[in-house]
Amino acid sequence: MEGTAAGAGGLDAVPALEIDPILDDRGTRIIVCCGSGGVGKTTTAAALGVRAAERGRRVVVLTIDPARRLAQSMGIDALDNTPRKVDGIKGSDGGELHAMMLDMKRTFDEIVEAHADPARARAILENPFYQSLSAGFAGTQEYMAMEKLGQLRARDEWDLIIVDTPPSRSALDFLDAPKRLGSFLDGKFIKLLMAPAKVGGRAGMKFLNVGMSMMSGTLGKLLGGQFLGDVQTFVAAMDTMFGGFRTRADATYRLLQAPGTAFLVVAAPERDALREAAYFVERLAAEGMPLAGLVLNRVHGSGAAGLSAERARAAAENLEEGRMGDRGPGKTGLRGVPATSSEPSHHATAADSSARPSAARPSAAPEAAPTADVTEEHGTDPDTDQDLARVTAGLLRLHAERMRVLAREQRTRDRFTALHPEVAVTEVAALPGDVHDLAGLRAIGERLSSPRGGS
Repeated sequence: MEGTAAGAGGLDAVPALEIDPILDDRGTRIIVCCGSGGVGKTTTAAALGVRAAERGRRVVVLTIDPARRLAQSMGIDALDNTPRKVDGIKGSDGGELHAMMLDMKRTFDEIVEAHADPARARAILENPFYQSLSAGFAGTQEYMAMEKLGQLRARDEWDLIIVDTPPSRSALDFLDAPKRLGSFLDGKFIKLLMAPAKVGGRAGMKFLNVGMSMMSGTLGKLLGGQFLGDVQTFVAAMDTMFGGFRTRADATYRLLQAPGTAFLVVAAPERDALREAAYFVERLAAEGMPLAGLVLNRVHGSGAAGLSAERARAAAENLEEGRMGDRGPGKTGLRGVPATSSEPSHHATAADSSARPSAARPSAAPEAAPTADVTEEHGTDPDTDQDLARVTAGLLRLHAERMRVLAREQRTRDRFTALHPEVAVTEVAALPGDVHDLAGLRAIGERLSSPRGGS
């Protein structure tokens, strides 16, 4: 039946995700919020950061392209590639919160500047192919998020790093980025372009000339000789750095597998989001990465779940069709004319009486038609009754729609829990509006940490 509470196979069949013990555990150094786009990962990461800081942790939240309103909710005009302290945190025991937004290109530039001498770094940064690669090469954002995570962890300035993974088409891009970059750097095309630099001297120049001549017949026509020249120059300058990229990526990957890391999969109670969440849970298990549980975000609820969608619809139909009882005497008294014949309905359901306000239930009519004075005394204005009936019917239909949404969300959630009964789950009730300040983030944090998310 629509609108029924979750039973066997629902939330009662899976462990509850407890957030506060994770935040309070000093052994937890990294929390990664992952999931598909548009499910509230960034808000969840920020709310966790506020709650952890106010419980005494020194926290930095690394967000990926957050909405401007979220930066403002932390009292910061804009986030950039440098961690900035968030004021207004009511922490204890030295708790602090810093926040930053990943600047993909700036992070790439910092790597070049840190691992190349000034002349070579300048040559790389000014190279047209590098500028295109650092600004938008497929997978670069995900890889740079890994790089920045490694940098933050190496500084050891914070005892908890919370990562909001990139809003990728697939939630798996974050984990796949180091492997994809390694495949790119080990590809045949790159190796061919690196060969002249490795041979060196006149032999290298001769090889380069031959290689470029060969490619000019095919790739040169498609991409242009200048582009190929820019790529070759970039590869020659980056040659000594390629090994460092792979080494750091592997180190960060191992860091994600370490016991001090906790993955939180964030999803909305929607089919596509939970399908991707299930895929991510399976991938984390295959990679041996520590999954803390599932945060089911923006869950709808109702304070009148006992009134089913079917009963609410039936009551609304009865009100709209006028099956509310005899209102004839009131109209007669008000209009000063004999009452019209009105056949009272004897088909009102139990839902009518349970859902209809008492003002819409007229009492038995007296034999004599009441006067206008009597009408005013008892307040039986038929126009008001009709307006009230329309409003009540509209509310009942809204409730019926809400109960359909609840039933759909429960079915979708229960399919996930049936497939993954080992995954701890917490539900976070949907807020009536957007989060726009620290108080809103605190409210989200409280819902995350209360039993079953306070839904």
